Amino acid sequence: MLLEAQILYRLGKMDACVDVCRNLQRAKIDSLEINLVAGLISAGRASEVQGTLDALKVKATSSFELAYNIACSLIEGNKHKDAEQLLLTARRIGQETLTEENLADDDVEIELAPIAVQLAYVQQLLGHTQEAVGAYTDIVNRNLADEPSLAVAVNNLIAMKGPKDISDSLRKLDRLKEKDSRKFQLAHAIDLKLSPKQKETIYANRVLLLIHANKMDQARELVAFLQELFPDSVMPVLLQAAVLVRENKAGKAEEMLGQFAEKFPEKSKTIFLARAQVAAAAGHHQIAAESLAKVPDIQHMPATVATLVALKERAGDINGAAAVLDSAIKWWKSAMTEDNQLSVIMQQAASFKLRHGKEEDAALLYEELVKSHGSIEAVVGLITTISSFRKPFKKADLMSK
Repeated sequence: MLLEAQILYRLGKMDACVDVCRNLQRAKIDSLEINLVAGLISAGRASEVQGTLDALKVKATSSFELAYNIACSLIEGNKHKDAEQLLLTARRIGQETLTEENLADDDVEIELAPIAVQLAYVQQLLGHTQEAVGAYTDIVNRNLADEPSLAVAVNNLIAMKGPKDISDSLRKLDRLKEKDSRKFQLAHAIDLKLSPKQKETIYANRVLLLIHANKMDQARELVAFLQELFPDSVMPVLLQAAVLVRENKAGKAEEMLGQFAEKFPEKSKTIFLARAQVAAAAGHHQIAAESLAKVPDIQHMPATVATLVALKERAGDINGAAAVLDSAIKWWKSAMTEDNQLSVIMQQAASFKLRHGKEEDAALLYEELVKSHGSIEAVVGLITTISSFRKPFKKADLMSK
């Protein structure tokens, strides 16, 4: 059963792995909690880690491996400072434990490489950019790390550098490829131990670097390989769209993304957002608005409303833009939520209607805002609006019959 749990973990079947580990708890297998916590985190169930530790009556610092895994769960919960402290503790415990086992210094460093990489990642998340880059660079240059840790360090360093020094970044990634393979393919030892998400990220960054380097033939070839390697992921589709955009084929990218969204509606949210971005950048404002409108759960958020209104304005669809604002106001008036954005939307709507000659509609909105919120902006808007359409009569008009 323990072997089965490990195989399920390698296959990325994390929930099944956790189930087997839980069934093994009665067997009192040494260090089972390490595998169980790792499975929970990889299954996206980091919130269950503390409860599991309490049930097992195990301390987080009982081993450096467990401390490391729990630190990973803290990262998933955005508790980066706590994670940093626990990783430092894990490193200290690891150094003491491995030294007592008479391991050579280089071997100790290799064993603790995952902790070093994760510490660099936490520094990156905390905004300590120079420290993170320095740590990643040291790990890569000294080459005293297990292959998966080295792969993660290389990937994260490249991600932080972005499109700077592309040739060097591509050379660093070449260290991770299968030596006998003509195309870029992760070495077997790395491919075996990284999670599907980690592998996909490394491949995706390789494609983006190739696009920045204008090596489009290689980028197209790698994207085609990724579609075979990750058939259930949207990432290869997004990368294919990026290649098409770089080749000035935005229309083809929009068409391809639209077809994929229709074929796989359960994956359409990210695809429609990408299509909206591609279309907006290409000046296809109506297509961008239509794409954005097909993501239901964000329709009434202020940022989405503002974007839709701007796109429809640029497309010349003033009535359509006004309808977006009216719909959002109606939704927020009936929304049962503490984080009510009604005043923000109404302010947007009033400003829009005043700008497009709908002074009376704008005045009603500003008046409602004054009554409900009493904000200075609403008062100023109301005065400005009223003054723009309630002009004083001329003396001749008053005396006419």
